[in-house]
Amino acid sequence: MATTDRSPAWTDALEAYTRHLRSERGLSEHTVRAYAGDLDLLAAHAEALGVRDPALLELRSLRSFLAAQQVRGRARSTLARRAAAVRRFTAWLVRTGRADQDAGALLVNPKRHRELPGVLRQDEVRALLDSAAAVATGGPGGADEAEAGAPRPAHPSDSDPVAVRDVAVLELLYATGIRVGELCGLDIDDVDRSRDVVRVIGKGDKERSVPFGRPAGRAVDRWLTVRPELVVAGSGPALFLGRRGGRVDPRTIRRMVHSRLADVDDAHDLGPHGLRHTAATHLLEGGADLRSVQELLGHASLATTQLYTHVSSERLRSAYAQAHPRA
Repeated sequence: MATTDRSPAWTDALEAYTRHLRSERGLSEHTVRAYAGDLDLLAAHAEALGVRDPALLELRSLRSFLAAQQVRGRARSTLARRAAAVRRFTAWLVRTGRADQDAGALLVNPKRHRELPGVLRQDEVRALLDSAAAVATGGPGGADEAEAGAPRPAHPSDSDPVAVRDVAVLELLYATGIRVGELCGLDIDDVDRSRDVVRVIGKGDKERSVPFGRPAGRAVDRWLTVRPELVVAGSGPALFLGRRGGRVDPRTIRRMVHSRLADVDDAHDLGPHGLRHTAATHLLEGGADLRSVQELLGHASLATTQLYTHVSSERLRSAYAQAHPRA
C-alpha cells in the first residue's frame, strides 16, 4: 500500500489493516492489493480535507470521497467496490478500538448498472451445434487442448473422443443452462437417462435436478461410448475428461466454446456463461414461467432470473422494429 506523505495515524492504520486482510481474513493477494489501493485513495482524499487521523472520519467525508471518484468517471462497479472497502475499514477501526464511531455504517452502496447479457439467436445455436458435430465427424478437433502440449490425432475423425466430448458439452450447456463449474464437476452417475435429468451441485452445495432434451441425451450417450479411450488410472467417475484423462478443466471448456463460436457468422463471442444466458432467454421466449427458470438455473433470488425477461423484451422489440410495417 502506498502511504507516501501520509500522517503517522493513517500510515499505522492502513498497514495494520492490510496485515489483517492477509492474515486474519485470508484474502487473495489480488483482493488485498485492490482494497489497499482503494483505502490509500481514501486517505489521500481525507487528508486533503484536513482529516489527518482515520478516527476522525465522518460520513460526509466518505460521501465526498465517493463523489470525487464519480466525477473522475470511475465505473459503477469500481465505486461499489470502493464503498464496500470503506465500510469494512471503518467497521474494523471501531472493532479494534481505533475509532469510537463507525463512519461508514450509513454509507450507501452505489447501485451497479446491470448490463443485459449477450445471447445467441436460435438459428445461431443450431449453427454452433452443427459446426461442432461436423468437427466430430471429420473436421479439425481438439484444438482447445493443443496449447497444453497434449498429443492429438493427426487426422481427427469420428474416433476423436475430444471432438465428440465437445458436442456433448455444448448440447448439455445449452439444454440445461448449468454453469461451467457445475458441468465440469459432473460424474457419470449424475446423468439419469431413465428420466433425462442431470443432478447438479450448485452454489452453496445446493443440489438440484435439471432436465435435458433428446439431442443432449444422444450426444452424452455417444460421448460415453468413446470416453474409455481417454480413461487413465486417475480419471475416476468424472463425466467429462480432458485429453490427458483427468477431469476436464473449466478453462478448457471456455476456450472450446469461444473457438466453436468463432465458426458461427456474426455470433456474439460468448463463453459458457453466455450459453447459460441463451438457454434462459429461449426458455422464457418459449413460454416457461419465471419460477421454473429460476429453479432450473439454481438462482437463489428471483430478481436474478428476472434479468432475462428484460433480455427477451429487448429481442422482441428489435424483431418488432425490423418486421412491423408501422414500427
